[in-house]
Amino acid sequence: MDHGIYVSLFALGLFLGMLVLLEVGRRIGVRRLAEDPTGAAAGVGTVEGAVFALLGLLIAFTFSGAATRFDTRRQLIIEETNDIGTAYLRLDLLPMDAQPALREKFRVYLDTRLEVYRKLPDMAAAQEEMVKANRLQVDIWRLSVAASKAQGASAATPLLLLPALNAMIDITTTRTMAMQIHPPVVIFALLFGLALVSSLLVGYGMASSKARNWLHMLGLAFVMAVSVYVILDIEYPRLGFIRVDDFDQALVELRESMK
Repeated sequence: MDHGIYVSLFALGLFLGMLVLLEVGRRIGVRRLAEDPTGAAAGVGTVEGAVFALLGLLIAFTFSGAATRFDTRRQLIIEETNDIGTAYLRLDLLPMDAQPALREKFRVYLDTRLEVYRKLPDMAAAQEEMVKANRLQVDIWRLSVAASKAQGASAATPLLLLPALNAMIDITTTRTMAMQIHPPVVIFALLFGLALVSSLLVGYGMASSKARNWLHMLGLAFVMAVSVYVILDIEYPRLGFIRVDDFDQALVELRESMK
């Protein structure tokens, strides 16, 4: 199922679930008030305060974590751009006859790296491009090592070129792992459950009102559903509406400079 549809259904389910439990809580409260008008509200404020404090803490935790990981992924795109650009420039240290083949490898490699993320959310296609990129890394490293040892190469060439190539290769693993780092599913399940429990308690607290306050009921459910939707969308920035794709332009511009 498409990620956008999955997140939308999750948020919609939370919205509807909260409305249902608001009504259930209100009916339980009305019945309790009828049985015990003076004691029905005893301790409700304390329980509501504790549950909402925990809910607020969990929302803050998940949103802050998602935003931090979002910024990290953007930063890693910039870092990869710098690493590839530095390695490409240091090819000038190699003998002239060894440079054309390596420069062409770099162009193909950068095209492949861009395709890895353009193929998402098709994981199979993205993985295929990743395998191609890994093979090109091996070829680039092998040709660079051979060229740096060739006649006419400066003694400083391996010391300057190979570390730059190593950084260019390492950042691909860092980006791949960063894309897979997410909170455990139980965190989102707990967030969903706490939102529903809080709705039940709020509905119970509204029992003293003769008429349903639809503005507050709809407002609470809507705000919670939108908040959870945004958190999930930021958490998967290659699949939803909030994306890091704009930062890929740095790699595109680097590729254009290689012509």
